Amino acid sequence: MNQLELVINARAELGEGPSWDSTLQRLYWVDLSKGRLHVFDPAAGTDREIAFDQAAGAVVPRRSGGVALALEHGFYTMDEKLEVLTQLADPESHLPGNRFNDGKCDAAGRFWAGTMSANGVRHAGTLYRLDPDGNVAPVISGVSISNGIGWSPDNGRMYYIDSAAREVMSYDYCLDTGELSGGRVCVSFPEAEGLPDGMAVDAEGMIWIAQWDGCKVSRLNPDTGKLLDVIPVPARFVTSCAFGGASLDELYITTARGGLSDEELAEYPHAGGVFRLKTNVRGLPTFAYGG
Repeated sequence: MNQLELVINARAELGEGPSWDSTLQRLYWVDLSKGRLHVFDPAAGTDREIAFDQAAGAVVPRRSGGVALALEHGFYTMDEKLEVLTQLADPESHLPGNRFNDGKCDAAGRFWAGTMSANGVRHAGTLYRLDPDGNVAPVISGVSISNGIGWSPDNGRMYYIDSAAREVMSYDYCLDTGELSGGRVCVSFPEAEGLPDGMAVDAEGMIWIAQWDGCKVSRLNPDTGKLLDVIPVPARFVTSCAFGGASLDELYITTARGGLSDEELAEYPHAGGVFRLKTNVRGLPTFAYGG
């Protein structure tokens, strides 16, 4: 197995939501609870930070330039140079106890992102779909901790994680309409394995799951549930992952340090860092928001 390396010793409270911009060859990620967007340029070795006045759940590139974000109070776009946010929609303005969490775009440029209770209330969240024309539709309700999203290489399946359920769901997916059907559990995680969090999908159709309180990323076959590989990560809270690099064969992994005791921080001194692993398989690209 190739060597895991620490590329950003970020000490993030809650590093999350990595996505790769193949055009600009850089990684976006967020420190969720601090409300920070990070822009990592691996060629220059720089990690630019942009601060918001609200929690930051997810970030994706935008086809017309800049980025799209799922922030605490809804969907936004942002011009990076001016650092000006434009709100597109706040579908839960009537639910002040909720916030957006993880999100991802499909190949048609739809931005999927889900909400959760900031106070630990179960089944209070919803998974939404933001279409390129700005329309927002609720798709899955009763979600507790909306997390990882991904699609099969042929776009015929969508995978989705509600972390509290300890399951990865697989749905039939229609790329033309953005509709889901036929949901089934494809992978379950026992309590000792931690919670399934963020996800990436590789070109062979296998899913890579970050495990919160599990110290690892696991590669699994979504058709059989078989465990194919395990990537140990020196952080208790492993939050998400995304493929990047010129050949999409580098797996970037985000972690968190919030909530760790002094003893745990001594055991995991690089918790909250961003790690990178050269893989033996290529990943699928990060799709950009089409609006």
